[in-house]
Amino acid sequence: MIELIPHGTTVDFIKYRNATAAASGLLVLIGIAIVGLRGPNLGIDFAGGSMVHVRFASDTTTKDVRGALAGTELAQVNIQELGGGDNEFLVRVPLSEEDRGAVTKRVTEALSERFGADQVEILRVESVGPRVGETLRERAVLAVFFATLMMGVYIWARFEWRFGVGAAAALVHDVFLTVAALVMFNYEFDLSIVAALLSVVGFSVNDTVVISDRIRENMRKDKRAALRGIVNRSVNETLSRTLLTTGTSLLVIFALYTLGGNVIHGFAFTLLAGFIVGTYSSIYIASSIVLYFEEKYPSAGRKVA
Repeated sequence: MIELIPHGTTVDFIKYRNATAAASGLLVLIGIAIVGLRGPNLGIDFAGGSMVHVRFASDTTTKDVRGALAGTELAQVNIQELGGGDNEFLVRVPLSEEDRGAVTKRVTEALSERFGADQVEILRVESVGPRVGETLRERAVLAVFFATLMMGVYIWARFEWRFGVGAAAALVHDVFLTVAALVMFNYEFDLSIVAALLSVVGFSVNDTVVISDRIRENMRKDKRAALRGIVNRSVNETLSRTLLTTGTSLLVIFALYTLGGNVIHGFAFTLLAGFIVGTYSSIYIASSIVLYFEEKYPSAGRKVA
């Protein structure tokens, strides 16, 4: 097995737990402010509406596209430029249940009439009614919430209640900071983002399980050793595995982000941010909470530090 970190490394991670707790608290407060002020950019899946992904044969401006759609009597048309060029756009139009079949046709006809049918290529069309979008939004929130909750319960049942609380806190921390990053960079929330968030939950809890299992193993080996030393030793012993797993995963995700095209940017960014935060929280959030509860409710015969 490749070992990036030499055997016997003793980095004192717990030494910085107060500083990392303060940093995490500050990031969460900043995230709350960002989410509260800007709000999530809901995609067609959750907000309802019609989306047309269009590519022009020559460079075009957002103003020209908006001008072409001005005579269609479509309210609140949102136009987003994609990529580094000036020829690919997303056109979003809110709609009711009654007109969902006609909006796409009106958009494509207006663009073809203004720029010429041979100059316009329709790459993708999506249409979701408002009631369906609301249902999907509610189910997406519940899916992420219950996945996070059940992961915490699983670790609670497999290890001890302290580990379960630490894992649940780390998962909430990871999901929220990832969502805040998505809001800050104005990524669109759709079903692919929900899938990515669930992947972040799974990755984060996997890291936490590995570290928690090593802590429990070392606690059984040395029943009189101070828990602070055991936590530090356990994190150091699993550090090579953590860096290898996270590093190889991030290489793949970075390739997806840079080479996968605009359609997959939001999904890849979610994984990129979530995996980085998840690795950090497994080391500093979950382990620190286990130590905190040991200080408050010490086990019989065991020292804390």
